[in-house]
Amino acid sequence: MPVAFDRVYVQSAGYFMPGEAVTNEDMDRYIAPLNRISGRIKQRILAENGIRQRYYAIDEAGNTRWTNAAQAAHAIGDCLRRQDRPLADVTMLACGSSGGDVLMPGFANMIQGELAAPPMETLSVHGICAAGVAAIQAAAQGIELGAHQRALAVASEMPSRLFKRSRFSSRAYDADFDAHFLRWMLSDGAGALLLGNSGEALPGPSSGVRLRLKWIHQRAFSGDYPVCMQLGLPAEGGQGHLDYASWTEAEEAGALSLRQNIRLLPHLFDIGIHEYVALVRDGWVHPDRVDHFLCHYSSEKFMPIVADLMEKAGLAIPRERWFSNLAWRGNTGAASILIMLAEFLETHTLEPGQQVFCYIPESGRFMTAYMLFEAEAVGAPSSVAVAAATPAASDATAPVVASVHSEDADTLAPPHDPDLAPQGLRPLLVELASIWHAYRSRVWRTAVVRRLREGRFTSADYLQWMENWIPQVREGSKWMREGAASLSGPYLALADLIGLHASEEQNDFQILFEDYRNAGGTISDIESLRRNPGGEALNAYLHALAGTPNPIGLLGAIYIIEGTGQRIVPALLPLLKASLHLPPDRFRFLEYHGHNDQNHLARWLMAVEMALDVDDRGTAERQIVDTARRTAALYLMQFHHVMESE
Repeated sequence: MPVAFDRVYVQSAGYFMPGEAVTNEDMDRYIAPLNRISGRIKQRILAENGIRQRYYAIDEAGNTRWTNAAQAAHAIGDCLRRQDRPLADVTMLACGSSGGDVLMPGFANMIQGELAAPPMETLSVHGICAAGVAAIQAAAQGIELGAHQRALAVASEMPSRLFKRSRFSSRAYDADFDAHFLRWMLSDGAGALLLGNSGEALPGPSSGVRLRLKWIHQRAFSGDYPVCMQLGLPAEGGQGHLDYASWTEAEEAGALSLRQNIRLLPHLFDIGIHEYVALVRDGWVHPDRVDHFLCHYSSEKFMPIVADLMEKAGLAIPRERWFSNLAWRGNTGAASILIMLAEFLETHTLEPGQQVFCYIPESGRFMTAYMLFEAEAVGAPSSVAVAAATPAASDATAPVVASVHSEDADTLAPPHDPDLAPQGLRPLLVELASIWHAYRSRVWRTAVVRRLREGRFTSADYLQWMENWIPQVREGSKWMREGAASLSGPYLALADLIGLHASEEQNDFQILFEDYRNAGGTISDIESLRRNPGGEALNAYLHALAGTPNPIGLLGAIYIIEGTGQRIVPALLPLLKASLHLPPDRFRFLEYHGHNDQNHLARWLMAVEMALDVDDRGTAERQIVDTARRTAALYLMQFHHVMESE
């Protein structure tokens, strides 16, 4: 849930861009390509990212002209000058960055020292793009709680020192693509916000207007995904830079190169737009009320992806309301959103009632952050905290996002894209997709999946998993047949369809049992296999529900179970193969379901349409949604009990 604010205002914003603008043609004077391969990477990246110029705090020889702390101090100075406010009026300094000039002490303390600032509260937030938002939130919370009347939030980045030619010279021909990629993406700069508890008029063109911070929402998904952007690990992962015998060895191993795994990026957008949909659904933001959308994206290549996903979700913000300075300020990481907001306020005129919505994804290990500001007339009564902070109930159901069109992203998306739903099914698929996202995220963090992701999975683990799973798969066709038998009257056609599905599933467990035996399983009698507590609870629930009259809710259970086969299994199968190096006849069940559950889910969609045509639509939809939610909880319990000792 977002953190809401009632008495926090942006009193001023400033920024600092070091040196002269560096065009694409001039980049070679600072971070030239190392060879022909590097040059081709440069051309490709610059053609896609849309950046035409950027700024570096180093000179052409690679010498530092402004330290990172100096950049932050200049941004703070610019911010305070715009409001003619002395530094002595500020009692808190919160800083966000991917790294300062030294490993210790904290970056905020180094900035305070650079400013020769008086004693104050300081906070250093270490992260990547969302670190600037975290600094803003910390400063805002200090004001909201009454601890401070004014606080500064600043973010500053200086990646150019990582990219200069001298740091690549010893391994110029060995640097991999992931290490080259960010050299042409990131640049230097700093931004600062002065927050206060009084709504003073903004400096610049918005005379007579104050800007209130309404809320901030941050959410990290680091437990769900591997590292995407990092500094400190070699390309293949493993030990960190401090674990090497010397800095020289760490450098030679590539552990001091900034890398991004661009193959993981589609997942970041899926997460970000899903969170946006949830904010709309819960009434925190209304797209039709957003007058200005400040979206931090690292490349213009991603701009149409974000726009397309919002459009598919039915929650698009018109492109004419978007503001980005990526093309002429570059991608400055954590500082980007502060520089963007400062330049926006410098160049745009706000009217009372207008809203400014900010979206900041972070690819490090996947975070997403949002902020909402609203312009008010200076002197207008302050909003009542409770009324301002409590989201209104939304009459419209917010549709969920379709996945980015890539094979990797498909493993994370809900089983059905609501945007492609037959007429009338979209609201139901939206609710089910919300349940799916929460379920998928929790499954991804269970001990069995975590061990798979970390490359620690053994053949014994695989056997244990199948021993827990086979009895649950065996029961599937049974409760489906029971449910079909409980359908009567106008549901007979639906009963036939479910019966057909049960027949196809009837002997699937035998394939899984043969995989188990081929992989070395020692239990020869399938009757000796017992469901774990989660599987026991799941099947008891489904059998009991199948025995009730016209159990339409079972369609919600099939959505989760078949969706697991279609979405989660394909993501786990490559990890299993990489960890175990077993022959193909050990994975036949997983291969089969990864390919065939798509057909099963198409049949499921047909069954849902038949059920809704017969029954009271609202009642049937509620039964399906409620059963899906309960099935997800119980199926998750089964995953947990596979390796409950961890």
